[in-house]
Amino acid sequence: MTVCGREGVSPSARQMKASRLRACADEHGIITALAIDHRTNLAQALAAARPSRRREVDATDLRTFKRLVTQILSPYASAVLLDPEYGLEALSARHPGTGVMLAYERSGYGPNGRDQPPELIPNYSVRRLVEAGAQAVKVLLYYNPFDSPEINSVKQAYVERVGAECQALGVPFFLEPLVYASDEFPAETSGLDFAYLKPTYLARTVAEFGQARYGVDVLKVEWPIVPTCVAGLRSCELQARVYSREEAIEQLRLVGMASSKPLVYLSAGYRAATVCELLELTAEAGVPFCGVVCGRAIWQEGVAIYAREGAAALERWLCRDGVAAIQDIARVLRRCATPWWQWQEGPDQGQQSREAAPGNPPGETP
Repeated sequence: MTVCGREGVSPSARQMKASRLRACADEHGIITALAIDHRTNLAQALAAARPSRRREVDATDLRTFKRLVTQILSPYASAVLLDPEYGLEALSARHPGTGVMLAYERSGYGPNGRDQPPELIPNYSVRRLVEAGAQAVKVLLYYNPFDSPEINSVKQAYVERVGAECQALGVPFFLEPLVYASDEFPAETSGLDFAYLKPTYLARTVAEFGQARYGVDVLKVEWPIVPTCVAGLRSCELQARVYSREEAIEQLRLVGMASSKPLVYLSAGYRAATVCELLELTAEAGVPFCGVVCGRAIWQEGVAIYAREGAAALERWLCRDGVAAIQDIARVLRRCATPWWQWQEGPDQGQQSREAAPGNPPGETP
């Protein structure tokens, strides 16, 4: 009989999860993951960027774009996040030793369907994603901690099911919760108004899904602040500033201290320079995080180049600007991020982890 340990996970499953997480991080336990699991929104962006006479985007376009991004940028990433629908061909083009994360949610899930959990890709399971090459699984979820219990209990049960599937096979589970405002409060839907409330929404969300019952291993989170609205940041563009620098630091701490799981940040479409500035501000706030899973910050400008000029032009752009972007982010992570294994002893360990030496993962010998 298998004896389960902490969080109801058997020792063998826990060891498998740790081994697979190591495969998605660098030797210091930092995750610099390249996200290219975009499907519907990538197709829409390619179509919008093309000349009006040739708007059509087909599966070949998506596969080619993903393959080139993976081939050229994966040598600078610890892992690549792809989808099994259009991204599997890119796996063979990735740099040897680069870890593989695969998305499990069906494409097209967006804010319009936020009251429901996402659909999983119907012809895949965690087992099949692993057979396709996954060392970790990612699921996106729109969530409002103040929604009705009827809505949130369905989403919570959904995450529990995915978590149980991952635990049974020893596969790391990356959950990407994106918060949204309640429809009952129309004023909250504007960007500036919701900016005041977003840190509280996000803190409640990461606290909820950090519970052991969900089986989440890493939380892929958005920024609780809007950098264009923070006074004193180079990225600040608006005259109507929502936060002072000190207030922004407090909001980052609010979310960071609420999490009992390792945090990785997504780029949210910000430019690489803005992501670097946010990472530095998060480190200044004393919030431990173990990396990023970034896509558009690195390759977004290449979409229009591919749409208008083709694969060769995209390849040239990636070799110059794409590589520079991911290298800039990686340099900041080396200074500011914390090994993922520092969370294995609980959140108190994580609070002090930025001062600790990287060392080896729990249960590992030098």
